Amino acid sequence: MFLNEAEALATAAAQPTQEEEGTPETEVAGHKRKKRGRKPLDPALPRVEVRHELPESERVCPLDGQTLVEIGVEVSEQLDIVPQQVRVIQHQRVKYACPCCDGGINTTPAPARIISKGLLTESALAWCITSKYQDGLPLYRQAALLHRFGGDLSRGTLAASIVRVGQAVQPIINLLRDHLLEADVVYGDETTVQLLKEPGRPAQRKSFLWAQMNGTGPPVRLFAYSPTRETKQATALYAGIKPGAVLMTDGYAPYDDVANTYQLVHLGCCSLRHAFATHLLEAGTDVRRIHLWPISSWCMRAVWAQAGSGRDAAAGQRDSGSRTRYWWPL
Repeated sequence: MFLNEAEALATAAAQPTQEEEGTPETEVAGHKRKKRGRKPLDPALPRVEVRHELPESERVCPLDGQTLVEIGVEVSEQLDIVPQQVRVIQHQRVKYACPCCDGGINTTPAPARIISKGLLTESALAWCITSKYQDGLPLYRQAALLHRFGGDLSRGTLAASIVRVGQAVQPIINLLRDHLLEADVVYGDETTVQLLKEPGRPAQRKSFLWAQMNGTGPPVRLFAYSPTRETKQATALYAGIKPGAVLMTDGYAPYDDVANTYQLVHLGCCSLRHAFATHLLEAGTDVRRIHLWPISSWCMRAVWAQAGSGRDAAAGQRDSGSRTRYWWPL
């Protein structure tokens, strides 16, 4: 968090964005250029109409004294944010009894919940999970935020609730994984993460988060944790993938084993090839003499063919600008 974020970003504009009537287009030779202005607000957002009326004394024509009639409105829009609202949903289960005897008592059953007898509603659970994993808001900050608005919940209560939700939605995750592994194109990658108080491991030890997404059909994004980066972890994640599917990854070696084990078409990330070869260029290495990784080596050969005179450039000319001179997208 940067304390002077607003001041630093505000230097590019002397004043906040002012209202403009849309973004009209100006004819320019050969193309159309949109005038600069505020980006229109999302039309899907709900609108609250606030009418500003003239007082009665000003609805009179100054020329002939006739009463003015409404002919339309001028509309301008502002984005409004409603602060967090914390409320309590009180479930009242109505009880019925026979007026003539004591044997006819009947109570309305409780509604179904993700967490039986849980303190948080499904909407509150969704807010906690989205805030943590999508917005990066730690649980202790969520607890402080809720406390400011009247919801006095501990960090431990929020943590236990999130774990219970993860257990409850596991069947849905399994179905998403089945759908992802049936796709014609699958993307994979992994990155390092740190865990708190993991049994048998120091806090400084790095763990790994594996990301998978499909390239065809309804989009699916899945993340899986593992304490190591071993080949067996990658192999287990892709168990059941459709033979002949396309797997696109970086140059990490275990993905080669995954492709060979499940008979996949393995494609590499060309942008990493660019960065790798550019680094060698800047170091003065003759790329023609090095061993190319097997993944998408044809991509590197094609890129290198387009580089042309780049491999013969003088060392003094191998600066950051050389990337734009020697590399082009395929």
